[in-house]
Amino acid sequence: MPFKFLFRQIDIAPLIFFRIVFGTLGFLDVVGVWIHYHLINDTFNPENLQIKYYGFLWVKSMPDPWLSIAFWITAIAALGVTLGKWYRLSATIFAIGFSYIFFLEKCNYLNHGYLFCVLSYLMIFVPANRAFSLDLKSKPSIYANSIPHWPIWLLKFLMTTVYVFGGIAKLNADWMRALPLRIWLPYKKDYFIIGPLLEQEWVAWLMSYGGILHDLFIIPFMLFKKTRIPAFIICCFFHISNTMVFQIGIFPWLSIAFTALFFPNDFPRRMIDYGRLKIKAIQKWNTKYLTFLRDHIATHDTSYTAKTPTLTGLIIMLFCTIQLLIPLRHHLYEGDVAWTEEGHRYSWRMMLRGKQGSGYFMVKNLSNAQEKKVYASSFLSKRQNKKYKSHPDMILFVAHYLRDTYKEEWQTDSVAVYPHFKVKLNGRNYQTFTNKYTDLAQEKWSWTKQWDWILPLDQDAFPNKYRPQNQDNSRTLEE
Repeated sequence: MPFKFLFRQIDIAPLIFFRIVFGTLGFLDVVGVWIHYHLINDTFNPENLQIKYYGFLWVKSMPDPWLSIAFWITAIAALGVTLGKWYRLSATIFAIGFSYIFFLEKCNYLNHGYLFCVLSYLMIFVPANRAFSLDLKSKPSIYANSIPHWPIWLLKFLMTTVYVFGGIAKLNADWMRALPLRIWLPYKKDYFIIGPLLEQEWVAWLMSYGGILHDLFIIPFMLFKKTRIPAFIICCFFHISNTMVFQIGIFPWLSIAFTALFFPNDFPRRMIDYGRLKIKAIQKWNTKYLTFLRDHIATHDTSYTAKTPTLTGLIIMLFCTIQLLIPLRHHLYEGDVAWTEEGHRYSWRMMLRGKQGSGYFMVKNLSNAQEKKVYASSFLSKRQNKKYKSHPDMILFVAHYLRDTYKEEWQTDSVAVYPHFKVKLNGRNYQTFTNKYTDLAQEKWSWTKQWDWILPLDQDAFPNKYRPQNQDNSRTLEE
C-alpha cells in the first residue's frame, strides 16, 4: 500500500486532546475578536471602509445584530468542536465562520489567524469525535480507540513547517542585528516586573538568537526521548514569555499544544491518570466515561480505518506540497520581502519587521487638471491608517477606493491617483517607498506580477545606533 506509514494504527488520545484545545482556543479567539474589534473598535461596521484581501473582495460585513449573531454562531460551533457535539456540522460551521471573520479586514491579519483557517478545514475531515465526545451518546457505534496515523502526522507536519520556516526567515541581516526587537522592547519598559529587564539591550539580542535556535531545533529535540522534556520546557518558556511581552493572543498556547503532540501517543491518558488522583472532578468524569463505554460499547478494542487510503494519501501529499511551496514564493520576486511585502503573508515570517509609513495620495481629474491631496486618515480607522502606508497591496486598495469615489464625485472616468509615501524599516531612516509618477488608478492586482512602483530599499540607511559596526559602515560614517 502506498503511504503505508500514514495508515498504521495509533492511539486516538492525542487527536482528542488537540480537538479540545483547538475548539477552546477557537471559542476564546472569536469572542475576543468580537469584543475588541467589533464592540470596542467598531472595526467591522459596514458603513466604514474595510480593506479587503484581493480574491476575497466579495466578503462583506453586516450590520448588527446580524454580525454579532455570526460571531456567536461561530463561537458556539467552536464549543461544539470542543465537546464533540454534532462534530462534523460544528467543525464546518466554525471553519466557514472563522474564515468569514478572517477575511473581513486585511489589517487584522495575524499568522495564527491564517493557521487557524487552515486547521479549521482540516479538522472537518479528521475522526476527532470517535472518543470522549457527546456524539457517542447518540451514536455509540462510532467509537474508536485507535485511528490511522495521518491526522496526527499532519498536525505535526503543520507545526514543523511553522517552526522551520519561521526559523529560516529569521536568518536575515536585520534579525542578526537584533532588529526590530532592539526598537520594540524599550517601549515596554513600563510593564509590571519585567519592564526594567526588557529595557536592557542584551535582552533583545538574547531573544533574537534564542528565537532562531528555538524555531530551528525544537522539533529535532522533541523527536528524541532524552531531549524531549527539556525541549518542551524551553518551548513553554519561549511561548509564555512571548505572550507576556507581545500579547499575541492564542498563538503561543496553540503552539504549545502542537508541540505536545510529539510526546508518545498515550500522553493524554497519562495526564488523565495523574489528574484523577489529584482532582476529584477529573476522577468523576473519568469514571462516568468508562462506565458509559462499558455499558454501550461492545468491545474497547475498536479502530477507525480509512475507506480510500490511496486517495487519502494523495490528497495529504498534495496538501503538504502546497504548505511547503507557499512560504517559498517570495523568492520569485526581487527585493527584500520585508520591504516589498511580496510573499510575506502565509509564510510564517513572524515579527520580523517594524515598519512606519507616512504620506498621502494626489488625486487628479485628467479632464480639467483639478488636483486634490488626500490623507486617508480622514476615512480610515486608526489601525488601518497605521498599517496601509507600508503595505503595497493596501495602498493599491485604498487608491482604487479613491479612484471610484472621485469618479462619482467629479462625474468623470478620467481620474488618476498618485501615491506619495515614505517608509522606515527596522530602524532605518525614512525612504521613498512609492513612485509618485505611477497612476495607481490604472494598476491592477496580480498574483504574480512584481510591483514596479515600489522603489528599492537602501539596506544601509541606518542611523548610527543601529549600524552594524564593520569596515564598510565605518567608511559610510566617515563620509
